[in-house]
Amino acid sequence: MSKKSMLLGLAAGLLQIAAAHGAELEFSANPGVFDPGKTKSVTASWQQNQGLADDDKGAVQGTPGKGLVLTKNAPTATNAASGATIDGVSFITLTEIGWDVRRDGHCGAGAPRFNITTADGVTHFIGCNSPAPTTVVQVTPGAMGFDRRRYDPASAFPPVAPGSAVVSIEIIFDEGTDTPPNPGSVVIDNIDVNGVIIKKEGKDE
Repeated sequence: MSKKSMLLGLAAGLLQIAAAHGAELEFSANPGVFDPGKTKSVTASWQQNQGLADDDKGAVQGTPGKGLVLTKNAPTATNAASGATIDGVSFITLTEIGWDVRRDGHCGAGAPRFNITTADGVTHFIGCNSPAPTTVVQVTPGAMGFDRRRYDPASAFPPVAPGSAVVSIEIIFDEGTDTPPNPGSVVIDNIDVNGVIIKKEGKDE
């Protein structure tokens, strides 16, 4: 049996386990940076009062909560990136993915983006505005309001085939101060994986 066949067989088995315990799945988004040259140009953190005033299902109410703030204060060519790792997604089947993005931040074709790696070793890319979202909803008005963006995994590059087992999902922000629009930073909230809303890191609350 080839290594690829073994991986696919393992993925199928774990998918059955995940389906049987689907209600128990929990996801979290843990910030981090890649900065091998120690440029100190990138930061990633959940920050209070930067996110939406909403509950755990994304309904707007109350006072502003935490938002995932990602920055890159350097040209795009600088070998550095900020982002977050989505924990708890191993061997799920992805049907929907998205986030709420604040309008005063960068929303480009390549950043922020989801890097979705499937069990066959392929990484699939979904950028903030490429591919086109299946839905874009204005959650709150104004320059510092949020737009809710949702994407079909089949529109990723390359497409995520229906039924594919996911082994990892990461958010990457690596477009810098020389890449419009609104370069250098972005605020994200309500990260959506299969309808489950992520509003914090694993050990945050």
